Amino acid sequence: MRFRLALLPLCFALIAASGLDARSSECGFIKDPDRRAACRAEAGGESSECGFIRDADQRAYCRAKQEGSESQCGFIGDADLRARCRAETGGGQSQCGFIRDADQRAFCRATTDGESSQCGFIRDDDLRAHCRARTGGGESQCGFIRDPDRRAACRAGG
Repeated sequence: MRFRLALLPLCFALIAASGLDARSSECGFIKDPDRRAACRAEAGGESSECGFIRDADQRAYCRAKQEGSESQCGFIGDADLRARCRAETGGGQSQCGFIRDADQRAFCRATTDGESSQCGFIRDDDLRAHCRARTGGGESQCGFIRDPDRRAACRAGG
């Protein structure tokens, strides 16, 4: 019995060192491998997870967010994603104005500014709930998301 108790702190240390926590474990429920890798990178703070993303634009976006480097955003071909990347890595909310999709533009403004009132402008129900969860509504808002991958990412904090 003493031997097992002596191993308990070691087990906790190994779990903590491996980066496994409640948030990153939610990422395991995501079926899409690219979204799962992005989720793990964001929840665990490991930019090495970004390397598992197959889409080059999404991989560059992931690395830029993990490194907090706006210069990485320049490698993104998609103009909307590039603007969102720049907004989230230091370019500020003004970069969100370059996003063509109205829902994504409102999501960008809300999440970069922490202004939950912008979430009300989002027409897509899942994206609106995700927006509210990220801007202070808490994880309970994630339960309103119908898409299982997006719900798991929301619960993981992504």
